Amino acid sequence: MASRGRPREFDTDAALDQAMCAFWRHGYEGASLRELTEAMGISPTSLYAAFGDKKALFLAAVDRYLATHGAFTVQTLESEPTARRAIARLLEEASEAYSDPSLPGGCLVSLNSVQCTRYRDIKAALAERRAATEAAMRDRIARGQKAGELRQNADPDALAGFYAAVMAGMSDLARGGAGRQKLERIAALAMQAWPSD
Repeated sequence: MASRGRPREFDTDAALDQAMCAFWRHGYEGASLRELTEAMGISPTSLYAAFGDKKALFLAAVDRYLATHGAFTVQTLESEPTARRAIARLLEEASEAYSDPSLPGGCLVSLNSVQCTRYRDIKAALAERRAATEAAMRDRIARGQKAGELRQNADPDALAGFYAAVMAGMSDLARGGAGRQKLERIAALAMQAWPSD
């Protein structure tokens, strides 16, 4: 059976990338429909037809971010042989990613978590994604603890929360103009909190 209607005349992934950058730059509340459609190069009608409403577009953009620019988090946690090295490299990767001059700066999820104040459903969705990242950090630290890499009285939950907070702070600093070298110094200092034997 043939599909009805005209086929889309734009690249959905490319349009989503542009929406992601608009939300990253202006925030959920700050990105107007006009700014979004201009950035995406489509009409409001095409936006709604392809993505639904602004909320659905934003959540799709967040997931796109986590699958692209933010994907280093999970990849790094699983690619290093020890928990300490995984967390240290995670902070190093964040220093580089958050300060990339070709991008809006910081972390799209962290920044919108702070900026989005009026929409509880959006805040809840962002909190869920942040919690998933922190849980991945906690699980990696707990696996390291079980393998004898850090002392048994260390607190994986508190450590994951601490390093997640460091990353959120780095994101905020990067958005304010902090460069990679400053973020790397902060990352190195944060690793001094790692529990030694």
